[in-house]
Amino acid sequence: MRQIEVQIMGQSYLLACPEGSEPSLLEAVERVDSAMCRIRDAGKVRARDRIAVLAALNLASEFSERSDAQAKAAASAAAKAASAAGDSVDRDRRLTSMLDRLDAALGDDGRLL
Repeated sequence: MRQIEVQIMGQSYLLACPEGSEPSLLEAVERVDSAMCRIRDAGKVRARDRIAVLAALNLASEFSERSDAQAKAAASAAAKAASAAGDSVDRDRRLTSMLDRLDAALGDDGRLL
């Protein structure tokens, strides 16, 4: 496991990083740094620990909203697929019914299938 040094809100941190995970870790560091700097720059909160908590809450809220949106999209896609499958079954049922009626109308000598 590698160690990488990062800066968050001007302070250095040495983080352990599994091999191959550096890009995602650096992206996470950038998100945290950006969130904390926005809160600090707004000027209403000065304490680093409070800034960190607010940033964590903001990021967790964003993650939750994205997860909810993805779950809704997946549910919608599943509903559309189920509806399409139901339409196919319904279409097959109607075709079979029409063939049965045609067969009955034509009698035994004129069976279609």
